[in-house]
Amino acid sequence: MRKPLKPPLEPRKSPVQARSSASVQAIREAAVQVLLKEGKERLTTRRIADRAGVSVGTLYQYFPNKSALLQAVLRDHLEGIAEALRAACEEWKGATLDQMATGLVDDFMKAKLRHVETSRALYFISDDIGGAAIARQNAVHNVSAVAALLESAPQKLIESPQVVASIVLATLAGVSRRMLEARLQDGELEAMQQGLKTMVRAYLQAVTSPA
Repeated sequence: MRKPLKPPLEPRKSPVQARSSASVQAIREAAVQVLLKEGKERLTTRRIADRAGVSVGTLYQYFPNKSALLQAVLRDHLEGIAEALRAACEEWKGATLDQMATGLVDDFMKAKLRHVETSRALYFISDDIGGAAIARQNAVHNVSAVAALLESAPQKLIESPQVVASIVLATLAGVSRRMLEARLQDGELEAMQQGLKTMVRAYLQAVTSPA
């Protein structure tokens, strides 16, 4: 008796799904491009759709309005920073606090400056789309990752690792925003980054238990 044939394996993504994913990515990239070229005052769904090569109707299939689209773009951007931060936490696990401070600042700023104009543009629209709330949601996981990193150091902290991690991340976020919004030149950016490392190292030393 012949055995029944097994159903054929299906691809992980159907062509329709693949096209949908490509369309969403194209729309998100187009939103950033239009924002950079036209500014937020001229940022419309029509211009974004034209830039992405899709109809406005297609855009609205994925995003109910412009704010929802920009929020998605901001989340993607922040997740990229978070991934770099998590990678740094893995890389510097078990190092001294001084080494951690240097590594965190360097890797965080490298991620921020990778797409510097995008970072600047998103800062300018952040208040319009509830960026602070999105950043707070993103920060929860970042704080946990940095706190775990700090706990792996040979030195012991006299403050809660969660509190210390929150202060370090707030410092990184605040100073880096100031650096980008001020449109500093390369030499000034480097000087600010060195100063940021000095600040973080000094703070970590201040909350370290005496040997």
